Amino acid sequence: MSFPQAFVDPSSIAVVGATEDRVKWGYWLATGALVGAGRRQVWLVNRRAAQVLGRPCRPTVGDLPETPDLVVLCVPSEHVLPVVRDALAKGCRAFLGITAGLGTDEDELAAMLNRAGARMIGPNSLGLFNAAANLRLAWGTFAPGSLAIVSQSGQLGSEIAALGARAGLGVSRFYSVGNQLDVGAADVLESLAVDEHTTTVALYLESFADGARIVTALEALRRAGKHALVLTTGASEGSRRLARSHTGSMTSALDVVDAACRVAGALRVATPRELVDVARVLDATAPPGGRRVAIISDSGGQGGIAADLAASRGLRAPVFTDRLQTGLRALLPAAAAVSNPVDLAGAGEADLQVYAQVAELVAASGEVDPVVMSGYLGCYGEDSPSLESAEFTVIDRLGNLGHLGRTTDAPHVPLLVHSMSASSPAVARLREHRVPVFDTVDAALGALGRVTRLGRKPRPAPATERIAMAAPAPGYWAARTFLTALGIAMPEARRVTDAAGFAEACVSLRPPLVLKAGWIEHKSEHQAVRTGLGPDTAPAAFREMYERLGPGEYVVEEQDTRPGVVEMLIGARRDRDFGPTVAVGHGGIHAELWRDVSVELAPVDRQTAAGMLDRLRSRRLLDGWRGQPAVDVEALIDAIVAVSEAIAVTTGVADIEVNPIRVGPEGALAVDALVVSRSAPEVEPEIEPEVAPEVSGVNGHRETTEKQEKSREHVH
Repeated sequence: MSFPQAFVDPSSIAVVGATEDRVKWGYWLATGALVGAGRRQVWLVNRRAAQVLGRPCRPTVGDLPETPDLVVLCVPSEHVLPVVRDALAKGCRAFLGITAGLGTDEDELAAMLNRAGARMIGPNSLGLFNAAANLRLAWGTFAPGSLAIVSQSGQLGSEIAALGARAGLGVSRFYSVGNQLDVGAADVLESLAVDEHTTTVALYLESFADGARIVTALEALRRAGKHALVLTTGASEGSRRLARSHTGSMTSALDVVDAACRVAGALRVATPRELVDVARVLDATAPPGGRRVAIISDSGGQGGIAADLAASRGLRAPVFTDRLQTGLRALLPAAAAVSNPVDLAGAGEADLQVYAQVAELVAASGEVDPVVMSGYLGCYGEDSPSLESAEFTVIDRLGNLGHLGRTTDAPHVPLLVHSMSASSPAVARLREHRVPVFDTVDAALGALGRVTRLGRKPRPAPATERIAMAAPAPGYWAARTFLTALGIAMPEARRVTDAAGFAEACVSLRPPLVLKAGWIEHKSEHQAVRTGLGPDTAPAAFREMYERLGPGEYVVEEQDTRPGVVEMLIGARRDRDFGPTVAVGHGGIHAELWRDVSVELAPVDRQTAAGMLDRLRSRRLLDGWRGQPAVDVEALIDAIVAVSEAIAVTTGVADIEVNPIRVGPEGALAVDALVVSRSAPEVEPEIEPEVAPEVSGVNGHRETTEKQEKSREHVH
């Protein structure tokens, strides 16, 4: 169902539970609704009062002379169902549920709404606000602006609004979605894509049910020219969503949220303060076109700290060209630093216009993307009132700098200011010019670093043309069959169930050999794998493992002994909210120790897969480390793409893990794997032919792909 206009600009409102008691919700909702009485009809409903706030009250919604467009519920929990039933009978189809603590009544309430085709925000909502429609149905007050807030926690949403107000940032719309019994965050986000008064959306969620739809809504915001900032929880160990694969235990909910943000072109922030700082910059300017930052300061110490902070935020302070440095020397004393950071060396105190002259010269050079000014500007008039007029003149000039490039062909170079004053008249003047100004340099550069990330293009949306395959049966042999069908090379192998079959397999395979108990998922942890076996050691190894683990499906493989190999892992799983995901990281038995993993929504294309590798700390191992040769990264990318497509289209699969996949100069070879079905059968699968599918063929001749053959010929 569509998002009702009643939640945007209702033609009439009924506040049920209206009261004159200033400490109760009914007072705030009634007074807020009456603010818009010149735009819409407002009715107050109270069983016990004939009049509230000087206006007549009706005892029930059914007693109203007309059907209200929106009904606001602020009554004790035991009265919610009767009130909604009465309102539905009256023809009402939109509700704002403030009341909390409905318990099991929520199920009945949801059923009532569904049968009637009605919609509800809440229950347990802090309310809603729309500045353009003069719609105020929430606790507290909101300053009008361009930031829309959609929050699962009403109080946290209010904190964001309050922090924004202190920084001069107002709110266009506010929606506290509460328990999301009916209307969810995705519904609200979709409606904001067409709101001309909103430029930035702040989203706080504690859970991402219907995550795929949320991603689509965030993408729509991006296409509409709006920015989305996402705040959530999930960084703690206790919030991790574990899967049966090692990869699942190495990734967190935040990894998946970050992956979703990359697809949607949104930005995740860690705190309400970070969110507001970024929103302040976006309210004033578009994201810069790159990461090259100019740092201008009237203190060498402040400039040096700013340069260090810039580097830690993913920004670069490039050395200026000789031409630009020459131009700066003409403006500054001989002792000034002009290479970047620029130290004014007292020139600003001698002539305040130097601040603007230097900033204009640097911004026009084409050598930087944003400019950060740090130091005493903003304090001159506060400390020496006689300088206030001159400081205002400079600030007016700097204010024009922020608009250069918007109306001309010159590149847009945003200006951010760190001032040692938090609230001087000069700082207020900067804000009037929509110049983002911060009272700490770390806040300024932190916001700039995050905004710069928003300027990047979102990763390509997941798409695949791979045909879905049936989910494999449990066990390693079935996993091998599944992966080789994807084109992922694996060693030659045989499946055996007894000593005689094992002896026959040893004759047909090239040593050294690997023996595995195929039904055990994490073999190293259960001593269910033996490596380096030869003719003299293989029989005893099989007897010992068989006696210890019992009968079952064992697999014998040729061991990969290629030199210069890097062990990686590829994992894929179905996130309960966002759906298919894929991960790649440093693999082998120490994978969980290093926890070096990149995650994306699946499927991914080759470009995205390559970007996943570039984010790894272990990336340099693939290019050759301490004299080792570079490995076949393209083969690894092929495998990442194949696994990502498989998890996306094969709905019966819950987890795929290839660990390790051994990547050498001449190809990639997967030497262990786990594929978990969403409802894995408890019984053992039937024994299949004794030859691995990828090596069986017509008349007994091997039939392999070119890539598999290339990898295998380097096994020894």
